[in-house]
Amino acid sequence: MSTILITGGHSGIGLAATRELAAKGIDIVLAGRSPERMQSVAEQLHAQWGVVVRTLALDTSSLASVRAAAARLRAMREDGGIDPLIAIVCNAGGRFDGAVSYSPDGYETTFATNCLGHFLLVELLLPSLAEGGRVVYTASGTHDPDSVDGKMVGAVVEPDALVLANIGKNSDKAKDSGKALSAGKRYSTSKLCTVMYAYELDRRLRRTGSSVVSIAYDPGSVPATGFLRGMPTPIRWFSATPLMKWVSKRIGVTTSDVEFSGASLAALATAPDYSEHSGEYFQANDGTLASTRSARLSYDKRRAAKLWDDSKQLVHLSATEEPAQLK
Repeated sequence: MSTILITGGHSGIGLAATRELAAKGIDIVLAGRSPERMQSVAEQLHAQWGVVVRTLALDTSSLASVRAAAARLRAMREDGGIDPLIAIVCNAGGRFDGAVSYSPDGYETTFATNCLGHFLLVELLLPSLAEGGRVVYTASGTHDPDSVDGKMVGAVVEPDALVLANIGKNSDKAKDSGKALSAGKRYSTSKLCTVMYAYELDRRLRRTGSSVVSIAYDPGSVPATGFLRGMPTPIRWFSATPLMKWVSKRIGVTTSDVEFSGASLAALATAPDYSEHSGEYFQANDGTLASTRSARLSYDKRRAAKLWDDSKQLVHLSATEEPAQLK
């Protein structure tokens, strides 16, 4: 037997992926901020497919929570509570509308939640991943400013971790803190960083001869997942209508549905077909999953290395925490 850790696997696309994995007989560790909801999903999955489903309290916006969760998962593995870990699926995330807010560590909430939490989680758990295991990052087509998706949400800004973590702080006084960005720009830029993390992880793994696979994934626009829950009710209602999906497809938005996007995420984490696709970007679009080009900026190796190293600084990664594969 084998186990997959998935963040945000108890709702939306993550839940659809979790069900696919459970149907294949793969044990699951659900990691997220809603213990009651995760427990309910765990019981349903076990009852239907007989798999072992463990839950793990994890708030990716909090570095302390990430460290505690990683420690608990390592303990599960050491005491035989879970079978070998074959994939880490970094799926949780969100868009935070309204005024800029900050994480418990003082970092802008979008960047902390979508980027730094998963960055630290992968650093801490990579040694627990089996040979040939996979790391899959849920990104978004909004990361590409040349795409319709990116133009609609808000064009990305420079993927500078130190600036993004402190965006909006004393912007009139501190040169390096930057001006407050719209929620759309904060979101799209966090997803650009996510794609760059996936590529930089692949480069570092290849340099050390690791067999671990790193993949970035765009599940497409799936309004039914609650992505727009912070928006006014009329917008949320209209976004889920067939008319909105028709309009979106007509203008070139990358569209999908919960079931297909979830199944695609599960396939990227487990299917043999994707074992040789490390360092690639996959996109679910109108019933098709394919490797495609991401934004031009996402391939900038210098920027990606700086993003990685600055992220290490922001999460206060110690020498003992950094895995040998990434040094």
